[in-house]
Amino acid sequence: MNRGVSANAGANRLLDALPVGEGRRLRRALSPVFLEIETVLFEAGEPIAFVDFPRNCVVSLLTSFQEGASVEVASIGNEGIVGVPMRPGGSLAFRAVSSVAGWVDRMDAATFLDEIKADPHLHEVVDDYVRAFFGEIAQAAACNRLHSNEERLSRWLLMSQDRVGTDEFAITHEFLGQILGSRRATVTLSAESLRAAGLISYHRGRVTIIDRTGLEAVACECYRSITSELDSVVRRAHRIGT
Repeated sequence: MNRGVSANAGANRLLDALPVGEGRRLRRALSPVFLEIETVLFEAGEPIAFVDFPRNCVVSLLTSFQEGASVEVASIGNEGIVGVPMRPGGSLAFRAVSSVAGWVDRMDAATFLDEIKADPHLHEVVDDYVRAFFGEIAQAAACNRLHSNEERLSRWLLMSQDRVGTDEFAITHEFLGQILGSRRATVTLSAESLRAAGLISYHRGRVTIIDRTGLEAVACECYRSITSELDSVVRRAHRIGT
């Protein structure tokens, strides 16, 4: 991704939903940061130093296991917030890694908590988002247990396309394996199945969605369930500020 072209691209939908005055005040404390693919934002149990509002990237929250495997328990894009601390110096039980490169707007975690305390509207919006976020984690746990690798890969690709606003983005089979909790060979077979069906193309670590309607037909029901709830958070945020 070309940083110069993309520096001002995209917007965080939750930030945009805030009233003009509140959004302007919050943005004064934000700084744009470019995340390369597989950038680690924080480790599990590590005090959260900053909060990110993704604009045109995707951040995966991963649970890691002792033998080295991992699986995505939630992903965050332009509808959400990465690293919401519950208290000063707080942490989360997940590893946060950028899975699709792009820009975020970053704020110091302590400043973010101060803003929440001072702004009832923002407090309500963040509380609503956190509830939806943990709902996504619960949905993903069921999805990882019950749905096939192809279904889950299709869901992840669709959600990523929604968030970055393009049909093409970089992602390796190896990292998709970490996200899906699958071996690289299994991911390759699933991606090849989608490619053979004419739904995607894949070349040199870049995936292109060719047939979105077809991909939606393959994706599990979790795609609609998760995106519907996250979209509802953004809509409620608009209403809260009016």
